[in-house]
Amino acid sequence: MKELSWHDRGRLWLRLGVRLALTLLGLWAIARLGPPLISLFAPFLLAAVMAWMLSPVVKWLNRRLRLPRKALSLALLLLVFAALGAGLWALLAGIGREIITLAGNWESLVASLQATSEAVGNLFSRGMALLPAAAQATVDGLVSQFFTWLETVIPRILSTAVDSLTAVAKGLPSFTVATVVFIMASYFITADYPRLRSGLADRLPNGPRAFLGQVKRAASAGFGGYVKAQVILSIGVFFILVGGFLLIRQPYALLLALGLAVLDFIPILGAGTVMVPWAVVDLFTGNPRGALGLMVVWGLVALFRRVAEPKVLGDQTGLSPILSLVSVYVGMQVGGVAGMILGPVLCLVVINVCRSGVLDNTLRDVKLAAADLSAILKSGKPEESETEFSDRD
Repeated sequence: MKELSWHDRGRLWLRLGVRLALTLLGLWAIARLGPPLISLFAPFLLAAVMAWMLSPVVKWLNRRLRLPRKALSLALLLLVFAALGAGLWALLAGIGREIITLAGNWESLVASLQATSEAVGNLFSRGMALLPAAAQATVDGLVSQFFTWLETVIPRILSTAVDSLTAVAKGLPSFTVATVVFIMASYFITADYPRLRSGLADRLPNGPRAFLGQVKRAASAGFGGYVKAQVILSIGVFFILVGGFLLIRQPYALLLALGLAVLDFIPILGAGTVMVPWAVVDLFTGNPRGALGLMVVWGLVALFRRVAEPKVLGDQTGLSPILSLVSVYVGMQVGGVAGMILGPVLCLVVINVCRSGVLDNTLRDVKLAAADLSAILKSGKPEESETEFSDRD
């Protein structure tokens, strides 16, 4: 390709510069204004999501039953909230009973933990006796550093937990008000969803409407697909854990299953990060039956993950394993645990936005700029050229 003329080159780099500036401004606005705005409008955003999910059902019932949309919306929302409330009440009641049982057995549990720690300590001492003196000194130093770290970290964790509980207690009135607003907004938005949607679309020009439609489809395919896949998998893991713990007669089946299912939602970690060390401790402290039961339950969870995850995640997102690993690692480095969860989601959104064609003009300009730079480097200096190219905005 020949070099571009100075006029065409200027217009090209001006377009790229404007797009880059707008992108950086948008990212800054999202990072700076996004969290407070989401927190402020959270009940209405959740209500909009609820209305979007229920709208197809309301539309189908309206066609079949010929009843007013408002009445159908109210009945459907009452049914959904009643089911969610009953399920949440049953789950919290079961967890509450297990917490009460745990509090009643606290002394025996502490004694069991002490016995387990002593057994592990004795096993560790016998293993240390087999090591050379230099290795023993190194291990002793590492163990000492570990316990020193624990002495500083545990009080910090407890202080953070107390502060969090205090903040939750103070926020209960606001949470109650937000819940009431969410329920009312869900009804209003669901009942008027077609009118609100068409009214918003009619007020947008054709260009921004088409652009937002493409971004919405891309974001829905990425964010919605990933979250839906992970929720499906975590629910499956929860029920496997509950069934397995009940079969091996674990007294805190619901509490442990809920905690491990939440942990399993986080990429890379999974339930095995707790269950495998737990089984190893049981094995070396004279409880091989408990260790075998834990490993069987964990094996079922791992088998379910290996069989169902490629199918569910692939069907919902299409994200390759290497991209998933990269996005999880980068997200962890940037945003910690939240970044690990959101990293694959953002990666999917970017991929789907690129596939939708939203960035085609920008990509063409980038390729044109790269070709122009290559032509300049080959010729040694920029020269005027009569090459004409169309403005691809």
